[in-house]
Amino acid sequence: MGILYEKPIVLFRPLTLCCWFIVVMRRMNKLNWGGGEVSIAWHRPVLQSSQRQADPERHRSVEVSDGASDIGLVLGHGAGYGMNARLLVGVAEALASRGITVVRFNFPYTEAGRKSPDPRHRLEECYRAVAAEASRQIPRLFLGGKSLGGRIASHIVADGFPAAGLVFLGYPLHPPGQPERLRDGHLALISVPMLFLQGTRDAYATPHLLHRTIESLPRAELYEVEGGDHSFRTPGRSPSDVLDDLADRILRFLLKHMGDSGG
Repeated sequence: MGILYEKPIVLFRPLTLCCWFIVVMRRMNKLNWGGGEVSIAWHRPVLQSSQRQADPERHRSVEVSDGASDIGLVLGHGAGYGMNARLLVGVAEALASRGITVVRFNFPYTEAGRKSPDPRHRLEECYRAVAAEASRQIPRLFLGGKSLGGRIASHIVADGFPAAGLVFLGYPLHPPGQPERLRDGHLALISVPMLFLQGTRDAYATPHLLHRTIESLPRAELYEVEGGDHSFRTPGRSPSDVLDDLADRILRFLLKHMGDSGG
């Protein structure tokens, strides 16, 4: 199995006499999950020390909380894009720079170059295999993803896969223009904390229906991006600003619930 190492991303945080810095190592390889082979990428934060003083004009300071190194998040991609979608990569890098290990992967149909998603049971089998692999290396594992990827994560957790919590980047509550076709029935079976990050212009989640769903779930939290669409494109805000906002909200959620017992 070949392993490719891409150029590390280095970020510095000054200390009194010297500084330590985070090197985000991105490792890409293949996972054979029994139903085929899919690409998988690991974003690992590595703390190192240095005697060089950080240059605040060139390197952004980051805060890394105690215990963050024990936390990991698996992110599945949305239906129309693969694991290298800009939003998914951006969130993974931003969280890794804050001390969180993040895993991205392709679903089988994307790996094969097809546009139509696999049947749900096959998507779930693939996600379950990736999560099981990640859980061997990450003590406190959260699951989630963008749209379809987050929904599939919720199904395997509802079916009993152990996770510390769920993170939804644009949960597809219903198909666009079809609010009567809600995809929320299984969410009531989930006992772990859930974070819904949703744009207020998201065509896949009519606000009043989303609010009603959140209110019915005792352990669900909602963070709304005002003016954001399903991909969090937000008029008047730069993509990097929105991305940092999402990463900070996710980090806060992960740290808040890292001590909870998995479902």
